[in-house]
Amino acid sequence: MNKSNKFSPEVRERAVRLVQEHRGEYPSLWAAVDSIAPKIGCVPQTLLSWVQRHEIDTGVRGGVTTAEAQRVKELEREVKELRRANEILKLASAFFAQAELDRRLKS
Repeated sequence: MNKSNKFSPEVRERAVRLVQEHRGEYPSLWAAVDSIAPKIGCVPQTLLSWVQRHEIDTGVRGGVTTAEAQRVKELEREVKELRRANEILKLASAFFAQAELDRRLKS
């Protein structure tokens, strides 16, 4: 099973909400995460990354949001496909141009 699929989105949201609700009871974010992570069943670093991702997605912290990252990934995939199609079209164009030249020379 993939690491990112081990916990359902509901569990992640609940864990992040717990950290946000109890953050003031601890001297630091890490202390809150370190205390709550075992209750969720994950390692503190995983929970910290969920909290940071949530903060980025909600605009509290700077960075690339999940939606933006997904859009970039889709655009990169599209660019790759278009480059491949262009290469095929260039090769086909060259092939047919050569065939036309050969036909003209034989006439």
